[in-house]
Amino acid sequence: MFDLTPLLEAPTAVQIHAFAALEALLLTPIVLFRKKRDMIHRISGYIWVTNMLIAAFSSFWIMEIQLIGPFSPIHALSLYVIFNVVNAVRHARRGNIRAHMGIMQGTALWGLGIAGAFTLLPGRRMNEVIFGPSIDDGVSLAVLASVVMTVGAVIYIVRRTPRAAT
Repeated sequence: MFDLTPLLEAPTAVQIHAFAALEALLLTPIVLFRKKRDMIHRISGYIWVTNMLIAAFSSFWIMEIQLIGPFSPIHALSLYVIFNVVNAVRHARRGNIRAHMGIMQGTALWGLGIAGAFTLLPGRRMNEVIFGPSIDDGVSLAVLASVVMTVGAVIYIVRRTPRAAT
């Protein structure tokens, strides 16, 4: 069922974008949910930020869905990610950790959760990678809805959990 062929045969920009986003997705639990904000958090965070920026910038060379000139509304999420990542790093360096955390959580939700969910829609490349070319659209949409609700629930719980002052 899982087949990397559609991704490996995709244009280079798509491959760069997908692998950067996947690496950021894998690092997200470490950078967002780790209680201890230590060197592991900092190094993982730098790698996460780098991957988010690579994914965001590489998206501007992916123009398969052209709704607004050569761009789609998904490209607005790339602008959102670029702005937020820069802003969040600035807040962290200035010691405003609460703002840093909130911005990074929102960036993960929108830049990885929502944008990632759109990649699982029927007819999209990542849908074919994960579900194969013959998956029933109803099953695919149910999985997509489950992913979106799970990501939303996790972010909601994390935002509502009190943390020690830093």
